[in-house]
Amino acid sequence: MKIILYSGLICFLAFANELTFAQEIPIEQKAIATITLKGYPDFLCSDIDGMWVTNEKSVDKLVFNSTEPTLSVPVPKPCGAMAIGFGSLWVASCEKKNLYRIDLLSGDILAIIETGLADGEGELSIAIGAGSVWLLTNSEGELSRIDPYKNKVVKKIKVEAHSYAAAFGFGVVWITNTTSASVQKINPQDEKVVATIPVGPTPRFLTVGAGAIWTLNQGDGTVNRIDPESTKVTATIEANAIGSGGDIASGSDKIYVRAKSPLLSVIDAKTNTVSSIFGPPSGSGAVRVENGHVWITAHDVNKVWILAE
Repeated sequence: MKIILYSGLICFLAFANELTFAQEIPIEQKAIATITLKGYPDFLCSDIDGMWVTNEKSVDKLVFNSTEPTLSVPVPKPCGAMAIGFGSLWVASCEKKNLYRIDLLSGDILAIIETGLADGEGELSIAIGAGSVWLLTNSEGELSRIDPYKNKVVKKIKVEAHSYAAAFGFGVVWITNTTSASVQKINPQDEKVVATIPVGPTPRFLTVGAGAIWTLNQGDGTVNRIDPESTKVTATIEANAIGSGGDIASGSDKIYVRAKSPLLSVIDAKTNTVSSIFGPPSGSGAVRVENGHVWITAHDVNKVWILAE
């Protein structure tokens, strides 16, 4: 019996190593375009014809067939995952601790809204839905609702402390509670928390797609899948995306996880398994999907890669 178990263990380890090796794809081999961008290219936001990226002192608009930005808008230390809605790009300024509204076509700054930021370091995300812009504005637990017609905060909702990232989907706002390892569901109609869902340790960024909400848990590198109706975790995927920074985004039937190591993991939403891994590690960055293209940044090496979805 001992010999059989030992042999089985060897076979299992050999298979696991072979599978991991097969999945580790050099991103330069598969990239259909590579852009070298000076400064500090980090967070991304998909537009109808390209991608916005935060840089050191600006937000830059990139398009697939150009190696240079088509628009560059000065913003003092832009930070966090941006959002698009109401004909505008919405981006936080970590220097000013407020929210900038930028015209998508002209690049004009339409408004600067006094908000505060829950995370002054910029590891945050903005959400748009229910006729509003949503931003976590105080680390003690405050979700602000911004009226895009008035360009001002019209409601502050009490949430769990140390909540930084927001997403909108299935008619509600979802936020991660990083310290308490949970996700909260906020009804925009009565502006109240209607569910608090335990997830993996240190959840930060989240995305909505493939009929679910997905959280990147920085404490153990897992990704949780949450059913929007039952508000239950229906899957825990071992993505090995441990550590601060990183990002998560949804595609047509895949979830993309950006981490310091591995560089990018692709989750098949049909099977809840990691289907491929890209490398080598290149520091932190972001990931977003646009018109069948997957954009990945690596600010430490000034790279933006584009993959075919």
